[in-house]
Amino acid sequence: MIRPVKPADAARVAEIYNHYVLTSVISFEEVPVTVPAMEARIAETTKSGSWLVHEQDGRVAGYAYLAPWKARSAYRFSVECSAYVDHGCLRAGIGRALYVELFKLAAAAGLHRVIAGIALPNERSQGLHESFGFRKVAHFSEVGFKMGRWVDVGYWEREV
Repeated sequence: MIRPVKPADAARVAEIYNHYVLTSVISFEEVPVTVPAMEARIAETTKSGSWLVHEQDGRVAGYAYLAPWKARSAYRFSVECSAYVDHGCLRAGIGRALYVELFKLAAAAGLHRVIAGIALPNERSQGLHESFGFRKVAHFSEVGFKMGRWVDVGYWEREV
């Protein structure tokens, strides 16, 4: 079941996200996000964007959101998307299902462009985004340093 995020989901969302914070370069954060901090992120994002969760057997198994790309007014029709799936549920179609619904919300809101930033390499994320018609538009070399190595970031975009 896909539904809008609730404040009560913050602990589970933080748990999913913090796995990637601690074990990968997918997120450039290096310190786990606290539940109060995740509650604040959810509250901020839902004010100006959309946040969905995928619930499986009564438990959140993944989430995806749209957040403003930039704060200045002329960017108001462009958003950044992001999705995270519980590491034990990968390859189950959860990210895809979330994006299908998220992009419907983007279209209904009259948005024009969706942007995705991806730490590289990340074949799963690249494949997911490209399957939705995203195309790579930028590549920044060695802009992050995590887990003892430099990490590149690519940007993909698609029209809503």
